[in-house]
Amino acid sequence: MKKALIVIDAQKEYYAGGGYPLWNMDATIANIKKAMAAAREKNVPIVLVQHVFPKDSGMPIFLDGTPNDQIAEEILAEAPGARVVQKADADSFYNTNLENILTELGVEEIIITGMMTHNCVIFTSLSKSAEKYQVKIIPECTTTIDPMVHNFALAGLSIRVPFVSIDEAFS
Repeated sequence: MKKALIVIDAQKEYYAGGGYPLWNMDATIANIKKAMAAAREKNVPIVLVQHVFPKDSGMPIFLDGTPNDQIAEEILAEAPGARVVQKADADSFYNTNLENILTELGVEEIIITGMMTHNCVIFTSLSKSAEKYQVKIIPECTTTIDPMVHNFALAGLSIRVPFVSIDEAFS
């Protein structure tokens, strides 16, 4: 079964010093980088998702053209040549070319990582467009605003989406 690793919103905005730093970000990014290395080793394509709002949107984060809307350099360095999908909604499929990219790559299984567990990870994993794929989540490669919200989000997702470790995802 052809897989793809999806890395959602690994952007400067969520890092320490960004506009909206997340809980456990350093450990989560380290785990995402491990997953990306495992994907590369198995020739699994990596798709990076970037949340961007127009400057006049009234949104306080991810404003187009600002330094914090950029995908972190350390993530880009782990995925040379990766396709980048820009979105302006919690669902990475909604009004984007993600589904076209996955179809072009012949993908049947998507492995979800990234930010934020309770928002973009949930909405992407449970998207109507995701129903045609076998969706899996690597919990240690996701984070959000605090451990309680993260754990509640994972508990809710666990009845709908299988969780796998990094090793299981790419075995």
